[in-house]
Amino acid sequence: MVEETVEAAPGRSRDGGAGSRLERLTQVRSVERARLSVGSPEFNRVLGGGLVPGSLVLLGGDPGIGKSTLLLQTALRVAESGRDVLYVAAEESPEQVKLRADRLGRLSDGVILLAETRLDQALEQASELRPALLIVDSIQTVSVSELDSSAGSVSQLRDCTARLLNFAKRTGIPVFLVGHVTKEGLIAGPRVVEHMVDVVLYLEGERFHQHRVLRAAKNRFGSTNEIGVFEMTDAGLVDVSNPSEFFLAERVIHAPGSAVVAAMEGTRPILIEVQALTSAAGYGTPRRVATGFDATRLQLLVAVLAKHAGLRLADHDVFVNVTGGIRLVEPAADLAVALAIASSASGIPLDPDAVYIGEIGLAGEVRGVHSLERRLQEAARLGFTGAYVPASSRVATVPSGVRAIPVRTVAEAVSALAAQAVQARRAAPEPRTE
Repeated sequence: MVEETVEAAPGRSRDGGAGSRLERLTQVRSVERARLSVGSPEFNRVLGGGLVPGSLVLLGGDPGIGKSTLLLQTALRVAESGRDVLYVAAEESPEQVKLRADRLGRLSDGVILLAETRLDQALEQASELRPALLIVDSIQTVSVSELDSSAGSVSQLRDCTARLLNFAKRTGIPVFLVGHVTKEGLIAGPRVVEHMVDVVLYLEGERFHQHRVLRAAKNRFGSTNEIGVFEMTDAGLVDVSNPSEFFLAERVIHAPGSAVVAAMEGTRPILIEVQALTSAAGYGTPRRVATGFDATRLQLLVAVLAKHAGLRLADHDVFVNVTGGIRLVEPAADLAVALAIASSASGIPLDPDAVYIGEIGLAGEVRGVHSLERRLQEAARLGFTGAYVPASSRVATVPSGVRAIPVRTVAEAVSALAAQAVQARRAAPEPRTE
């Protein structure tokens, strides 16, 4: 615990005047402002269509995940449209930023670098320059002189964020902040920083894998369900316009324990492979391990399979993995996860040309999901010919080439898997004896 002395600063209104006036809600004028495109369709999708003038956006992620690369690419794209961008490099020198731009293969005179850790000096330069976009990298390394505490402390983070918010609302200039992430995966510093900003974005993915996922945890100007998918290359982060093909590129056909689910990420359907592995527990309590899937939900599905489908998993370890680094949070993936576990336990591969969609209840019933028609359209576009769907869901138009197979209970789905194995054995040629 470190004691910090905080001096009270005189209160100021947002517009710099002596105070604000009262307004009735019906008398407030609605102003539609054009959003600023960041030059990336995936980035614009997550932001809700682009940057809103005067918005304050916080971008977080693990070290080395590509936060600075993404924002430098954004600065270069905005500058290519003939606008100035002020890039406050509080952690790196201008030479380091120039080296990253050289690796990206893109340079622009519209990107103006400022190596400064004093926030007041940076805001003075921004007020004189009036750029179209302000980027501060990072919020943990800038400070104000009125406070005696060091940069990155609670008081400095709160005061610096408040001043940047005031600057953005007063001038209408959108501001990007880079925030460090703790071991728990949260933005370093008090949660009040996340509450003060307009948008909180997280750049996720493994450092040693080529894909990155941009997800919104908070967005006052759009949905928090949208994601953007990028691929890390030598030229920086490249948009992945078709994530379904990207995530299914390395799928092993006819492998037990593999199922494909059509998940909805915001307004976009994405086909993702779910893998399951069951093995006899060597000792102690059987393990239930999930990567990209809720561990509590996995335990629930294992209990439902044991109770209503007759699978003996009490002495087996169960591992579930969502490929591609995607995190499945919607319950529509329950049927795919349950059948992947049943497939691994029985050694019977699932139909490689089918997708599995449905929520599973505690009574073993398969419940309906939303946007089922859009999910089936995405499956048909990628060449899938079958879809196991909840019997309670009604689809107005089933895409041509796709056969919808209604499923009422998880026991019925597991029985269909066993019947499929019997049919495959009958169709196999009998061995000849000489």
